[in-house]
Amino acid sequence: MKHIVPILAILALSLLPVPARAADCYAEYKAKQEQPLRLHYGVMQVAACSAGQATPEVAARLQAAGWTLLNVISVFGPEGLDKRKADAGPYFLRF
Repeated sequence: MKHIVPILAILALSLLPVPARAADCYAEYKAKQEQPLRLHYGVMQVAACSAGQATPEVAARLQAAGWTLLNVISVFGPEGLDKRKADAGPYFLRF
């Protein structure tokens, strides 16, 4: 009987809702470089599933590559990847 309690506890924990994984969050953004002025629209995978929380991560990753974040347009799940791939072109999941 005492072996059943841990099994029931594990079963109960497995039924709890699973939080969204970071691997399932993507941000679409606009960025620029100066001299000469260059702009791009891109999509990157992010750890946070909200635009406010993703903004510092997006800005840091772009800055490391010499780009300045203009804005995070939205954060979305994997269901939105296909419709944004063509628009992002070479900046689709680049950073």
